[in-house]
Amino acid sequence: MRIGVLTGGGDCPGLNAVIRAVVRVGHARFGHEHVGIHAGWRGLLDQVTVPLDVDAVSGILPRGGTILGTSRTNPFKSPDGGERCVAGVHALGLDALIAIGGEDTLGVAATLNDRHGVPCVGVPKTIDNDLDGTDYTFGFSTAVQIATDAIDRLHSTAESHDRVIVVEVMGRHVGWIATYAGLAGGADAILIPEVPRSIEDVCAAIRSRHARGKNFSIVVVSEGFELTGDADAEGELDEFGHRQLAKVAIAERIADGIRTDTGFDTRTVVLGHVQRGGTPNAYDRILATRFGSRAAELVAEGRFGRMVALRGDEIVDIPIAEGVARLKTVPPERYAVAEPFFG
Repeated sequence: MRIGVLTGGGDCPGLNAVIRAVVRVGHARFGHEHVGIHAGWRGLLDQVTVPLDVDAVSGILPRGGTILGTSRTNPFKSPDGGERCVAGVHALGLDALIAIGGEDTLGVAATLNDRHGVPCVGVPKTIDNDLDGTDYTFGFSTAVQIATDAIDRLHSTAESHDRVIVVEVMGRHVGWIATYAGLAGGADAILIPEVPRSIEDVCAAIRSRHARGKNFSIVVVSEGFELTGDADAEGELDEFGHRQLAKVAIAERIADGIRTDTGFDTRTVVLGHVQRGGTPNAYDRILATRFGSRAAELVAEGRFGRMVALRGDEIVDIPIAEGVARLKTVPPERYAVAEPFFG
């Protein structure tokens, strides 16, 4: 079989490990030929490919990013997008596609498989860990570790200068990174999209801490958190119809509120794409390799329209549409673990 492989959406640590596993397992066990599709769905629309054989994936296990390139292209934004994808599959002589991405990339794969007859297998990818169909996604563990390391370093400088530091981490719709990194890093407040808070709530917690003689605080906030009553929270829509982040980072808006309300010296650190870049940690390399291996097996078994997933410690497969049907939000009981350590 001739298999197309693409990565879509934001990059994250572990993508190359998946690609490597797909190619190595597919070639060694099933004799598959692989074609790298450049820049996600845009590459399929434009029929732009990159070499993807055993030599091409040699040495890429520890590399961050994706050797295939990526984009946030939504082929169905155009009325003829589905037909153009089918035409790309035929022109490239592909028997199946393996799509590696988040809810948007895999949503396109599900539609192509179910409505346009393109055999697709999905591999879930997002550092946000927000896909309900899998317990964890690769890249999340590395992102949490990067954020935790940053919080550890900020504690010492915040204490030295009697400052409040607001640390913004990724998490557009959910607060998994903020919750886990904040808990691991000993944050004094964690703000996530799932739990509404006003600036008054945040300032009250900081005042309480300072009243106990602690003259510094670390506040960790998800980039998608919205302060109650914040008029600046809404941005424009992206190609998939998602509201983009406001032009002024939420960390800056929170810091301004803290300065105004408390008078405390307050600074911000926006970690941004640092969390997505660089080498994946050991856990993410292993999970990504297991995902890629199972995806190659699903293609060989002809089980299309399926997505690999982690359930407990086992790799399973579920319908792609089921895997991306809902966002996996931080449950109240998980957030509650961190709350006793606030303030």
